[in-house]
Amino acid sequence: MNFTEKEIERYVNAHSSPEDALLVELERETNLRAVQPRMLSGKVQGRLLEMTVRMLRPRRVLEIGTFTGYSTLWLAAGLEEGATVDTIEVDDELHGLSSSFIARSPHAGKIRQHTGSAQDIVPRLGETYQLVFMDGDKREYPDYFRMLMGDLPGVAAAVAPGSYIIADNIIWYGKVAAPSPPADRHTAAIKEFNSMVVGDRRVENVILPLRDGLNLIRVVSL
Repeated sequence: MNFTEKEIERYVNAHSSPEDALLVELERETNLRAVQPRMLSGKVQGRLLEMTVRMLRPRRVLEIGTFTGYSTLWLAAGLEEGATVDTIEVDDELHGLSSSFIARSPHAGKIRQHTGSAQDIVPRLGETYQLVFMDGDKREYPDYFRMLMGDLPGVAAAVAPGSYIIADNIIWYGKVAAPSPPADRHTAAIKEFNSMVVGDRRVENVILPLRDGLNLIRVVSL
């Protein structure tokens, strides 16, 4: 007996712990007000992020790509007292929506919002992160990785041995499995990123086919 992806997705959602009312409201508002609401992580991935934070117990978390703040709230929910998440969004038009929901969350005190390019902001913050959730501009994934690992001139690494990086949309609707059209910069950059990661002996990784794919990366050395 064969089941469709939608049927499996419905079953997984129905048998995973529900999100709280604020996140349900934020998902609804994202669908009403955001240009590309499908970019929202969703309940199952959000719950996975929260559980990952609880397991790793990081003191500093970095999120590249706040969007409307949905995944930010899941990350913050798993943090212990005194731990923080720096979340960065390049689109300043999304700040009002994300900040309004973050302000209403009991985890607001754990979240520091930044607006602008992650490649400009992360070096200025000068932090070392135990967990990074990468969900920004897919065309910049290779540069995000170089920045985090300290491979850019004059930029210190933002991770350390034992840190984890989770990169979202790594399957990119299945396009990574086919030859990329020359003009498809998003797919080309994600394929480059995946190749960089698997070929870098300083890290080890596994790609999880959850939703649009997550690349789970552990930093072994720098």
